[in-house]
Amino acid sequence: MTSWRMCLTNSTEMENRRYLFIDNIRWVVVVLVLIYHVFYNYNTLGVFGAIGGFKPNQWQDIVCTLLNPWFMTLLFVVAGASSRYAIQRHSATEFRIERRRKLLIPSTLGIVVFGWILGMINMANANFELPEGTPNWVIYLISLPNGTAHLWFIQDLFLFSLLLLLVRKLLDVERVDRWITTLPKHKIALVMVAVLGIFYLTSLTQIDNPSPAMGLLNLYRPFYYFATFLVGYYIFSSEVAHNYLASKAKLLVALALMSAVAFAIRYYGEDYTLPAVVQSPLCNLFCWASVIAMFGGFKRWADRTSAFATYMARSSFGVYIVHMTICSATCIILKQTALPMWSIYAITLTTTLLGSFLLWEILRRIPFIRWCMFGIKAKR
Repeated sequence: MTSWRMCLTNSTEMENRRYLFIDNIRWVVVVLVLIYHVFYNYNTLGVFGAIGGFKPNQWQDIVCTLLNPWFMTLLFVVAGASSRYAIQRHSATEFRIERRRKLLIPSTLGIVVFGWILGMINMANANFELPEGTPNWVIYLISLPNGTAHLWFIQDLFLFSLLLLLVRKLLDVERVDRWITTLPKHKIALVMVAVLGIFYLTSLTQIDNPSPAMGLLNLYRPFYYFATFLVGYYIFSSEVAHNYLASKAKLLVALALMSAVAFAIRYYGEDYTLPAVVQSPLCNLFCWASVIAMFGGFKRWADRTSAFATYMARSSFGVYIVHMTICSATCIILKQTALPMWSIYAITLTTTLLGSFLLWEILRRIPFIRWCMFGIKAKR
């Protein structure tokens, strides 16, 4: 058996194993989400919900163009792999209860106790006006759906977790893992190519329709993201897949960089959320190459931890939940100033990154609030 394989066939060993590189991928991508939302708010590409840029053509919009096609897909793939490890450590009932606490409660009650603030900010950004004298409680209720914003991710994830409990009865992940273990290298490569096919085919469910309902469906992308979640659960949770991608890490990083350049040349300056872009073979190639490069690269060079990485892994979920409020408020305030463009970006990035961690640290210490927002159990 070759060294690249090094697979664990003992499920008990896998249950006890902590996949440090997957933890590291997760928190690094969350940091990229924070950075993305700063540039997103100031973009001039026509992406819905942005506050607006500073001039018609901004070179810095390339940050959004290069991040959007792949980073949320990668989070769902990571979530799928992590769900396998979680289910191995818990019963189906325990998994369902834990998902409800960690995902459903923050994306519902969390909006009631905190997300309404972001809703108010979004309404102000959209110049949403209510009749004079509208009661505060009515304004509050209207702000709630406007405060969902980035929480679509954990709402999707909760639904996918429930569906997974049904799907796993139809196809046992251990059987898939044993099958992957028997494959020679070139056939594992074919499995990865098949993943590209899954990405492309499910991307075609993006609907080119300007109605609000279709816009919401295109944001949640349930068919596409559920498919990528299952890819994570069945394929990217396998140690054979991990080790194969790690063995090809340099090649995969080069492929990802080349596809990034090609995508930027072709689509820079366009609204990267349009179905014509999302469904394009080049966009899917870029997304797929980035996902496998991240898995291979982190497995090879970042399968370790430190005090800093441990803190980031523990804090990333809470920071993700609160960051958009800090980011959007800062963007709206600074957009009204006469500060130089570069300083506005610098201040917004610094405030979003540091402010989100500070707010997380404050809120996680407040009883009941931490349960509503982050699903943190009360200390006994």
